[in-house]
Amino acid sequence: QVQLVESGGGLVQAGGSLRLSCAASGRTFSSYTMGWFRQAPGKEREFVAAITRSAEYTYYADSVKGRFTISRDNAKNTGYLQMNSLDVEDTAVYYCAISERYYGISISQQYNYWGQGTQVTVSA
Repeated sequence: QVQLVESGGGLVQAGGSLRLSCAASGRTFSSYTMGWFRQAPGKEREFVAAITRSAEYTYYADSVKGRFTISRDNAKNTGYLQMNSLDVEDTAVYYCAISERYYGISISQQYNYWGQGTQVTVSA
């Protein structure tokens, strides 16, 4: 069993930045692909970014490419999502998740474990 705990969410003005963290415990974090998803009110959960086990590759949704950066520190069992140039459209609950798979990692069903989510609110 793996536990994931997100932190770093909050209220920020448009154009600002936030850094989300995802702390993992229970099993070897480095064995898993890590992803970030988000869900805005009334919308489906959507893929934001993913990073492979040793950080060889990163993947981003088109809507965040160039603004968000995903990273991980396997020694600390922690993943990160640096979010810059935030827009009101980025307002959502952000979830980190880990997957035993290395394919189809933009699909939420591919992920085995999820955190509880952290709220990000961007004001105009």
